[in-house]
Parts: sequence; structure tokens; C-alpha cells
Amino acid sequence: MNKSRILGAGHYVPERIVTNEELSQMMNTNNEWIVERTGIHERRWFTPGVDTVTNMSAKACRMAMERAGVSASEIDFIVFATITSDYFLPGNGVLLQRELGMTSIGALDVKNACSGFLYALSVADQFIKTGMYTKILVVGAEIQSSALDKSDEGRSSAVIFADGAGAVVLGTAKPSQPGILSSHLHSEGSYAEELYCIAPSSSGSVRISQEMIDRGDFFLKMNGNTVFKHAIVRFMEVINEALDHNGVTKEDIDLLIPHQANLRISQYVQQKLELPDEKVFNNIMYLGNTTAGTIPIALSQAWEQGRLKEGDLVCLAAFGSGFAWASVLLRW
Repeated sequence: MNKSRILGAGHYVPERIVTNEELSQMMNTNNEWIVERTGIHERRWFTPGVDTVTNMSAKACRMAMERAGVSASEIDFIVFATITSDYFLPGNGVLLQRELGMTSIGALDVKNACSGFLYALSVADQFIKTGMYTKILVVGAEIQSSALDKSDEGRSSAVIFADGAGAVVLGTAKPSQPGILSSHLHSEGSYAEELYCIAPSSSGSVRISQEMIDRGDFFLKMNGNTVFKHAIVRFMEVINEALDHNGVTKEDIDLLIPHQANLRISQYVQQKLELPDEKVFNNIMYLGNTTAGTIPIALSQAWEQGRLKEGDLVCLAAFGSGFAWASVLLRW
């Protein structure tokens, strides 16, 4: 059976930097409160009329393809993870395909929020293994700042979420070469309403109404304490599952790239795994939580910074809305 391998990674984040001080002008918060609870000092928000989920992801894909030495004509499938598609329908995969000038290749959208990129990566991995496709763009991208309640009531989530895009080119590798070793996917829908956005909704008489707007149904809702308590448990479970499945230990990890949900969560996991700072990659401090974008953006930046070397054992892990969580273990 074939094996899949990440051939290149790329990313794009909007130019607009939003500091904690700027947020304190919008809502009752301050730099100390935000840093203590999230670790975030600044984040990127899109500029209306300039940035879209489609063009941000296209820029990330072009970077990934250039680094992989792959042209757009060689890509034969797209798996696109986002909860903030430019349109309610169609999904963003076809919009990216058009933006990149590709022919009639398939495009699949994944809506698993924080774990979306790892779900997308696992799907692409299966397509490569079966030989159905040979080179796949796997994308995670979000514009979330337009769906945030920037009032005092919504400050606990408004200070966290941000915008950006990341992508990888996944290609075929020989069994003896580095590549994806395994992926592990889980969910628990009984907690769906602990982190969700209810509107627009297809289950009412209309998808959009003035009542929905007045209630703030279009804003993201999050029970931060519940999310935190479950995240620290599920992160550890799914990381250990990947290690056990492959007969390796935490000491064998060369780099852990967790979903950038909250720096406190990442630090808790790092402490439990007894990993030194050089073995954990975090960028939430200056990019915020870009949901499906966090892990591919981090992969791209880690490669840029020389923190990924061929043969490194890399563990990717995510937890979030759904609740859904996942891990992928790979040799870079």
C-alpha cells in the first residue's frame, strides 16, 4: 500500500494586527486579563474587501506548492477544512479550485472546526494510500473576526479567535520513506452546544430572521470552562493513543504541534508529557486561535524556523467544537 507524506507547507495571515490594547477599547477587558487566561498578546483580523477565506487559502496553497516543487496542474484533489466558508453554499473547496485556475478536480469540504485540519489530513491520507490520488491540497482557513460578539458579553471568546490560512501538499511516498504513520479521530456530540454558532440555521422556518439577529444567534458561543476541562483530558488521551499505536514513547517526539486553542492548554499538555520548550511549537501568542488554520499555519512556520528536519517524529493534536478531537503522528 502507498504511503502519504507532506511535501510542503504554506500559510497566510492578514496584515491587520489587533492588540489586546485595541480590544480593551471595544470591551471591558485589558492586556493582563487576556494574557493570563489565554496567553495571547495580539492576533490577526481580516480586512473587509481585501481578505477572503478563498484568497487567503490560495496564497497559503501557492506557498505550499512552491516549497513542495509541485505545480497547480499536478494537484488532483482538494480537501478544505473551514467553518467560515465565504458562502453558505457552495463549500470553499470549489472556490479555491477556481482561484488557483485548476481544472475539474474534486473538492471536499470538512466542517470539524478546531480539529478540522486533522480530519481533512486523515481523509487525504486515505485517498493517497488507496492510490486514488497522488497529490492533494489539504487546507485549513478561517475568517472568524466577523462572527465575534465584541461586546462585554462576548469578550471571553472575542479575545481568542482570529483569522488566517494554512495548507499542505500531501503526496505519495514509498513505505520506506517518512510520512504519515497514523491518524486517530474522535467526537462526543453531547457537548455540541458548549462551543457553537446556531445561525444561520436550516431547522427553522427561515435561515435568517430579525429575531436571530436581535438574539445574537450569529455570534460564536463558548463555555470556556467546560471546553478547557475536556480539552486537557482529550489532548492527552489522543496523543497517547497515537504513541501507543505506533510503539513509540513521548521521549521519541521531536516536535508536538497542538491546536492553538489556548496557551494554558498547550502548556498543561507539555507539562504532562514532560517535553522541553524546543519540542513544542506555539504561535497563539501573536496569531490567536485560527481554528482549522492553526496546525497548518504552525507547520509552515515551524519549517521556516528550522524546527522540522527530515525524519523528525511529529505529533499533531487538536480538540474543539463538536466536541471533536484528533491526532496524527508522522515522520517529517
